[in-house]
Formats: sequence, structure tokens, C-alpha cells
Amino acid sequence: MLLKRFLSIIRRHKNLKTLTCLIRQIEQQDNGRIRAWYKELNQKDKGYAASQAKWYDPALNTSDWAKMEIPGYWADTELGAVNGVVWFRKKVEVPTSMAGQPAKLNMGRIVDADSVFVNGQFIGSTGYQYPPRWYNIPEGVLRAGDNTIAIRVINERGRGGFILDKPYKLEIGNLVIDLKGQWQYRLGASMEPLGGQTFVRWKPEGLYNAMIAPLTNYRIKGVIWYQGESNTDRASEYQKLFPALIQNWRNKWEQGSFPFLFVQLANFMEPNEQPSESNWAQLREAQQKALALPNTGMAVAIDLGEWNDIHPLNKKEVGKRLALAAQKVAYGESIVYAGPQYQSMKRNGNKIILSFRNTGSGLEAKGGDILKHFAIAGPDKKFVWANARIENNKVIVWSDKVPNPVAVRYAWADNPEGANLYNKEGLPAAPFKTDWFLHTSLENNKEPGPPT
Repeated sequence: MLLKRFLSIIRRHKNLKTLTCLIRQIEQQDNGRIRAWYKELNQKDKGYAASQAKWYDPALNTSDWAKMEIPGYWADTELGAVNGVVWFRKKVEVPTSMAGQPAKLNMGRIVDADSVFVNGQFIGSTGYQYPPRWYNIPEGVLRAGDNTIAIRVINERGRGGFILDKPYKLEIGNLVIDLKGQWQYRLGASMEPLGGQTFVRWKPEGLYNAMIAPLTNYRIKGVIWYQGESNTDRASEYQKLFPALIQNWRNKWEQGSFPFLFVQLANFMEPNEQPSESNWAQLREAQQKALALPNTGMAVAIDLGEWNDIHPLNKKEVGKRLALAAQKVAYGESIVYAGPQYQSMKRNGNKIILSFRNTGSGLEAKGGDILKHFAIAGPDKKFVWANARIENNKVIVWSDKVPNPVAVRYAWADNPEGANLYNKEGLPAAPFKTDWFLHTSLENNKEPGPPT
């Protein structure tokens, strides 16, 4: 079924001449539509109107502007869920000793695009929502007393505004001025939502033919792969496609089973208070099963994400964990290169005993003696939070609510905040579930580990 669906798309685009014309047509239509939207936006924006003072002018009278708490979204204000341009302004007092000095402006993240002005001078802009807003204010711009920060925010679709739980501050030398709180705001232009771009390259064979196939005549040392967020609603499909991709690339390069290292999905979105099903956890499991292929390695990142950012900033630690995997997989060094991975379980009365591989110098509960984010279930398959402790380099899991336990889950969530099973080398355990066997018979009171 999976192959049929992809083949039907591929066959529809098989004729190269027809495909080239189709791609050109789609791109021209998209570009024309997007340019027209932005042209109308700029023409309608009252903040840029030629007949009046620009809304970034420090001398502008803003007594009739509304007020809004930042960070936040203007859909939650009287303005409502409009798209287009909204302007924001805030006065910041700078001491005489800091006047004229260069400074750093951190405006967290903004949906979607922004242009920033300080005292009427353009400081910088960012064209889409994901990058952090780090702007340098040149020497001589800031002055003693009141300074005006003005931000023009363009929102193409959805909820526009300032992402929660991000830093918003002005740094001048050792002085840090918090910019959270009340800002003035005003609608510059209201627009119909802008439809998204058509990503032709995301169609089956699109990325491969355009970006990978041209490289297969070159020698390759290995691959580092960081992807999966867009597949979280199709984990079972990914479980087939991901190892197929690895094997296909190895076949195409004809250099044997070269190292293939990948990053398991980081934690993301708001944590759930109770154990629940999770598309992100299922995708992480699909990724981990690719370790059954030779010369593969996985960097666990469930402690490196941010609930409000699908592109978390801490890539340095991700790189360190990938480097450890490379030392082991690519260079054959005898090191502890990964965190604990679930191996097997055994039931003992009202408890379940878990065994792990990659325990290194031993298991530990990071940040204390209490293990967190373990859940347990009985034959009814209803998971509840469980007690868990480390004993003889194994993990004992139990709950008074589950007298006859049959399965355990660990860090099984979109954002398993607080999950703290590590080895003593400081590497986190990979999320896992033992309930893959619930539809099979339970024999000898002992279960093997998950299939690899």
C-alpha cells in the first residue's frame, strides 16, 4: 500500500520534460502569488504610509495605541486573530553611563517575520519564524534616558506574536534590561492569510534526485542525519522508510555499510500531566529500530529540546553525542558512546525488573535518587505513573495502583520533561515501551527485549 501510493506520484511526474514544465509553472505561480501578497501588504501598511510619520519614529504620538503583554499573541487581545502587519513599541531607559555603547538586543522568537528599529534607526530583520532574534545595536545609537524600540511584525497565517518562554532583553555591557511586560501595539495592515509555498522537492524522489543522486559518484565517509519532525503522524511508515533510505544510499554509493549516525527526536510541545499516547514517542521508537542495521548509531536528545521550539538551540551537546557515536561506529574506539537502552523485563510479584545495555559505569538518576517518567500498566493496558528505583544496575518499577503489572513505559511522551535515567557517563536513556508484546502470550514470567 505504501509503495503503491508513492509510485502513483512518481509515475505522474515520470516524464522529465513534463515535470520540468510543471515545477516551473508551480514556482512561478507561487512566487507571483507571494509577491502580490507582500506588495499589497506594504501598500496597506499605515506604519509605512508616506503621508504621515513612520511608526518607528521616536517622536510619534502613540497615546491612542493599545497595550499588550509580551511575550504573547495578539489573537488573545482585542485585536483578535488577524494576519498582516502589527507594530510594537516600547520605551527603555538607559543610564548615562551606558549611553552610546554598543548593545545586544534579544527578542526571543517572533511569528512570522520582523524588522527592528531603535531610536528610529533600522537594526535588522528576520524573514521567518524559526531563527532566534539576536540583533546588534551599533555604537552611538542608544542615548541617556528614554530609548524607543519599534518592531514591525508580519504574520502570514496562524497566530502572530512573540513566542512564550523565550528571552526578551537588552544587554549593554554588564547591564541587562528585561523587555518582557507591556508594549504598545497597533495594526498596520490586515490581510487575508497567505497560502504556503508548494514544496515540490518534498514529493517522492524530489530530494533524492536533486540533492543526493548527483553526489553518488563521490566517495563518502559517512552520514549524519537529523530529521523526523515532519513524519511524527506517520511513525509506522517511517519505520519502513528510514532503514530503506539507509540501505538505498549504501547501495548507490557502492562503498559498503558506511557509518550512518542519526539524532533521535528531541522533546517538544507542552508536557502532559498523565501518561498518554504520543506520536513523537512512536517516531523515536521507529528511529531506534534502525539500529538493527550495521554501523548505525543514535544520539538521544530527549533532554535537549524546548517545549516551544521545534528547532532547539542546544546543538553543541547534540554534536558531542554524535561525536561519541562516531568514535565508536566510524573509528572503532572502545568507549561508552550511548546512554542506556532497554534490553529485557522480568515480573516479580507486583514489580517489574528492567535490564539495560549501554549502562557504562552504571545507571543513575540524574539530579537525585528518584527516577521520573516511568509508567506502568496491568492487563487493562491503562498506564499510570510509577515508582522506580535503581538496584543492582537494574530498574525496579511498581505502583500500588497496579497489583498485576505487565508493561512499563519510560519517557513515552512528546515532551518527557524530567525523564532522568542516565548512565554515569552522563548519557540519557532512550525512551522505550515494553508493551509491544501485550498481544502475545506471557510465558515463564520473563519477557525478551524488543525486536531489533
